[in-house]
Amino acid sequence: MINNVYIGVGSNVVARYNIGRALEEMRLTFGALDQSPVYQSASVGFDGDDFLNLVVKFETSLDVNAVVNQLRMIEDALGRDRTQPRFSKRPIDLDILLYGDMETNRPGIQVPRDEILESAYVLRPLCDLSPHLLHPQQQLSYLDLWLIMAPNAPRLDLVRMD
Repeated sequence: MINNVYIGVGSNVVARYNIGRALEEMRLTFGALDQSPVYQSASVGFDGDDFLNLVVKFETSLDVNAVVNQLRMIEDALGRDRTQPRFSKRPIDLDILLYGDMETNRPGIQVPRDEILESAYVLRPLCDLSPHLLHPQQQLSYLDLWLIMAPNAPRLDLVRMD
C-alpha cells in the first residue's frame, strides 16, 4: 500500500546547508519530494538562532517504523545529537507529521503530530503544501486551521533557499 507521508524539516545550525543535505538524502531514500516554501521563525523554548522550517511530502510503501528509522539515520548522518534537551539548537530535525490516514501515539511515533495544531512553523508550510487536506482528528482543512491560528501566530518570514 502506498501512503502519503508529510515530514516537518527544521534547522537552526548552518540551516540552509543542513536542510539542503537533508532534502538530498530524503530524495535518495524516498524518491520525489513535494516541498513547501521555507519559513524563518524564532527558536521556541530556548534562546538560540532562528530556525528555518518547511514541510515535505512523499509517497512510500515503507511502513511507518521504516520511515522513522530512515529519518533518524539521515538526522544522525547530519550530526543530530539526541542527548541534547528537546528544546535546543540542532543541525536537522525531521519529524513525521502525517502518515496516510494513520492515527497513533506510541513511543517514538505520534501521528498526526501535535505540533501541527500548536506551531505556526509547522501548520503554515503544511497548509501551503496541502491546504484542502483534512486533519484526521479535527476534520478541518489545513487552510481552515491556519486561518484560525494565523491572527495570533508568531511572525514567520519566507526565505529563499537559492
